[in-house]
Amino acid sequence: MKSIPPIISMIGLATLVAGCATTDEWQDWRGHPTHFASGQHGSFSLQNSKDGSNPRVSRLDFEAAKTERWWGKVITVKPEQIFEPG
Repeated sequence: MKSIPPIISMIGLATLVAGCATTDEWQDWRGHPTHFASGQHGSFSLQNSKDGSNPRVSRLDFEAAKTERWWGKVITVKPEQIFEPG
């Protein structure tokens, strides 16, 4: 079985690392032991787009973000955009 040349491995690794996150995101994540503060934080992040367009923020999300001290890109909403879960 042939091994992969080191240069190919390095190019592949650089491509993966560069495509995963921005420098600011890496810096932010290095300061925390996990990717998300909680399951609710992870769920919130997955349901909202990275650019913050068309945000879905519930009152529970808002309170959990304060209590759990969520990190990452801030999603800004107006008070009338915050919904009460049904």
